[in-house]
Formats: sequence, C-alpha cells, structure tokens
Amino acid sequence: MGPADDGVQGLQFVNEVKGGVLSAEFIQATERGFKGALSNGVLAGFPVENLKVTLTDGSFHPVDSDALSFESAAHIAFKEAGLKAGAVLMEPIMRVEIHCPDEYIGDVTGDLNKKRSILREVIASIGFQTIKADVPLAEMFGYITQLRSLSSGRANFNMELSHYAPVPEAIADVVIKKAKGLLFI
Repeated sequence: MGPADDGVQGLQFVNEVKGGVLSAEFIQATERGFKGALSNGVLAGFPVENLKVTLTDGSFHPVDSDALSFESAAHIAFKEAGLKAGAVLMEPIMRVEIHCPDEYIGDVTGDLNKKRSILREVIASIGFQTIKADVPLAEMFGYITQLRSLSSGRANFNMELSHYAPVPEAIADVVIKKAKGLLFI
C-alpha cells in the first residue's frame, strides 16, 4: 500500500499475482474490500482519498475460502497497514482574504490568531487593509457573524480551498475519540 500515482483518484488497484494462484473472483473481492475500506478510513471514519494497493501473491483453501473472506481480509489489511504507516488526520486549509477598515484591524487579526491561522500578508490601502491568511476550515464556521461583530458590519471576506494539512495531535485525539464513541461532548 502507498500513495496513488499522480492524477489517479480513489483506489489504484494493481494485480501482480502470477500463475493463477488466485481466481479472478478472489482478486475482485480483494479489490472490493479495499474500495470499501477507503470510504471508512483508518482513524476516525473519514475517507482516504487516493491509495495504491499492489496485490503480489495470495493463497486460498478450497473448502473454507470464499469471496467474502477475501473482502474482509482486505478491510483488515487496510486498517493494519494504515496504523503501522502512521496515518494522520488531515483537514482542509482555506486561503482567506479579509477586507477590513483600519480601526478594526487589531481585533480582526487577534481573532484570526485564535483560529490557528497563519497570516500571510497584510496590504494597506487608504482607510482599509486586506489580510491574507491560511485558516483551517473547522475554524471558519460562523465566521461572517464574528467578523461583522468585530468590525461593526464593515469588514467582509472570501475564502477558497488552499490545501490539506495534518490536524494538530491534541485536536485529532479528540476527533478520533468522538468518532469511536469514547468521548461525549
């Protein structure tokens, strides 16, 4: 298992089994198992976007093996390999641009700092400033209300997806525990 090749979305399943060791039915069941496992992820039930799986060998028992067993084995292999590889929870980071009157700039930048943001640039113009920052999407819900409150309704913003980044470990632990039903908040 590893990252999918550039440009490949979802599961990239490569069958390198030689000599008819496994029937096509078992190989297809293995691929189905990995596809299903992608949608549930490794850590907290969130999907894994792109993955390459190479099947190199296998064996079966003529009486006890069936397609469902191979599908289940793929699920288990996915989870175990993901945990051993050190899977991390990723979050979307938004590129945010805020247009704010000069007199509110301190309050707005202070609020951004509380949101785990990274300030990239502040551009001054007459009476207004433009703040460019990268902010986790999880911190942006309800932001228009906060921003209008901080600026007496005079600031506005726009945002677009910038990239994905690992969730800080303390936050990831809480998310994973909630997903597993081990934490009730």
